[in-house]
Amino acid sequence: MHFFIYLYDKMFSLEGSCYLRSIGVSLGYICRTSSITYYFHNFDATLTKYWINGCRGQSSHNLLQQEDPEYNVKRQTLYDYYHPLEFDPAIPLDEKAKLMVEWWEKTHALLIEGGLTYNAIQNSVAEATIAFRDGVTELFELLEEKGVPVLIFSAGLADIIEEVLKQKVHRSFKNVRIVSNRMVFDENGRLQSFKGKTIHVLNKNEHALDMAAPLHDHCDDLNGLGDEKSSLKKRTNVLLLGDHIGDLGMSDGLDYETRISVGFLNDKVESSLESYRKAFDILYLNDSSMHGVVKLASHLCSTESD
Repeated sequence: MHFFIYLYDKMFSLEGSCYLRSIGVSLGYICRTSSITYYFHNFDATLTKYWINGCRGQSSHNLLQQEDPEYNVKRQTLYDYYHPLEFDPAIPLDEKAKLMVEWWEKTHALLIEGGLTYNAIQNSVAEATIAFRDGVTELFELLEEKGVPVLIFSAGLADIIEEVLKQKVHRSFKNVRIVSNRMVFDENGRLQSFKGKTIHVLNKNEHALDMAAPLHDHCDDLNGLGDEKSSLKKRTNVLLLGDHIGDLGMSDGLDYETRISVGFLNDKVESSLESYRKAFDILYLNDSSMHGVVKLASHLCSTESD
């Protein structure tokens, strides 16, 4: 057991500002069991950088620019009204969840009414201030090679996340599934509707697993090995990555035996450090890279395959 603690203490000390909670039992259990870990990732500000060349990186939702600028203004007006409510501690959680559904559905209605096209999504991503953390591509390639499932959770838009992967990584991954709001386009590439239930910031957890969809390849065909949902639910070890304490809920409803949580505290470190240290097993500060997570994943995967 001390081997694992020593190994990861040494490993993370090489990767910038990081706090490591005592998680030897979890690490030892994952490395002893034959049940392969799977990975839960939040997208915005977890897989992507928080700062880019001194500017705040855009999220997968706010980078979107519709061809009719009037609708960009309308969506911003909704943001200005609902966003403070999202963090208002005086609003009960059940009431807040209803407000989030209301916000998301109004926003989706504006995207449809404004005639959003897939071409606009492609142009928006091309012009956006968004980039993956250093090491993300290496992490995805490692997990694909090892056959480890990756679930990307986002309250944003799956089609935009796919386009970001296409333009920034230039490939898809067979083991990656996206749990997010997915669009339906007509033959002319115009948005017609959304699939399934609305995923917002308060319900992006394992209960939404039935909405998980594989990435599309460069020919826009589904890139995957078929329906793996039952296989996913049988996996009992979880490595979860997020930038908000609320992201820990992504594994809610999953019958896992052990979980290691990795947090990224990107901003307001002084005021949030104590609560983040208590919440996450491993905590990176100040928009850190993904290299430490790559090393952790590599050791877990290599030990499980022995």
